[in-house]
Amino acid sequence: MEFTALGLSEQTLAAIDDLGYEHPTPVQEQAIPVALTGSDVLACAQTGTGKTAAFVLPIVERVAPRGRISSLVVTPTRELAVQIEDVAKTVAKRTGHSVLAVYGGVAYKGQLSKLRSGVDLLVATPGRLLDLHGRGEIDLTGVEMLVLDEADRMLDMGFWPDVRKILNLLPAKRQNMLFSATLSDEVLRVIGGAVRDAVRVDVAPASVPVDAVEQYLYAVSAAQKTELLVALLHEIDEYRAIVFTRTKLRADRLTAALRSSGVEADTIHSDRSQSQRERTLKDFKRGKHALLVATDVMARGIHVEAVTHVINYDVPESPEDYVHRIGRTARAGETGVAITLLAYEELESMKQIERVLGRALETRDVEDFKYADRIVPRPDRLTVKRSVFGGRRGGGRRPGGGGRTRRF
Repeated sequence: MEFTALGLSEQTLAAIDDLGYEHPTPVQEQAIPVALTGSDVLACAQTGTGKTAAFVLPIVERVAPRGRISSLVVTPTRELAVQIEDVAKTVAKRTGHSVLAVYGGVAYKGQLSKLRSGVDLLVATPGRLLDLHGRGEIDLTGVEMLVLDEADRMLDMGFWPDVRKILNLLPAKRQNMLFSATLSDEVLRVIGGAVRDAVRVDVAPASVPVDAVEQYLYAVSAAQKTELLVALLHEIDEYRAIVFTRTKLRADRLTAALRSSGVEADTIHSDRSQSQRERTLKDFKRGKHALLVATDVMARGIHVEAVTHVINYDVPESPEDYVHRIGRTARAGETGVAITLLAYEELESMKQIERVLGRALETRDVEDFKYADRIVPRPDRLTVKRSVFGGRRGGGRRPGGGGRTRRF
């Protein structure tokens, strides 16, 4: 499809040329025509799918420049706010809209000066938006279009109470567009009330990079995961690895435990300040730390070349998160390794992941590691009746010694 088929004006099409876009991405192709009708949109789309243009283009089409805030985009991080502002400003050169991003971590002076001169499209992080509103610097009573970007991430980062406060400051009559990388039942339960009779747009997750990433399971009891991880790292000659945990607290505890074991590691999650996160990523990129412990929320902002290993300390809750995690390695044509430490309590989540992959992952062991009692997925688990796992037949390697081992 061409952009000309989406019902956009000539000036917006000229802005698209300025952006260098040739053809609409799937999320743009599906979301833009719906948004142009005035309907609410609930879109499931990951970062990197072109979703920024999917909401910026309908905004400039539907809301004329008025010199006051008539469109609002709420996004969880400064980095995303800046990215959205850059795209919107390029479009605004053709449409005449004034655009501004406000976010924490910088002085108020510059933002206040621009606010007072008049803004049509405001991009904001929740905390700075409420702060400026509390100071009487922002009037939201004229908002006609609202975009909640990375809604699941705002939920994970604890911003949803602030988002609810923002919603209460807006006119009841408005158009809403909500974008989220995942739309689980929990996410829909919490964020679903922000849209009304929304048209849902689902963009398939990125293709599973099974050809470029070697993927292995290491069955272990939950209590032995850290010990096994240290043993695994000692087996690898050289690595630049990202380890994913389920929560920020587990990330902090794991990083501390790794350091105590002599492993150079640092952590990145939403409780750390912007400057801390930037410094951590910089240190990781230049090799000061060969291992980075991260949560899923921060994973979307990690773009580092030459990551050799991704290690799932905790099995992700969804196949989409698994695909996104292992996509941190095998970038730019390189190969990579994805290792998952699998405890019995995580078997159900692993089953769903393997169904998406279409095969069972090979189970391996660390030689001479003294395993405690554990349950090991059987190599032929996908061929037996009432199997816990789904997909094609998978391979396996005989479990090592130690405690009692049962096959599942």
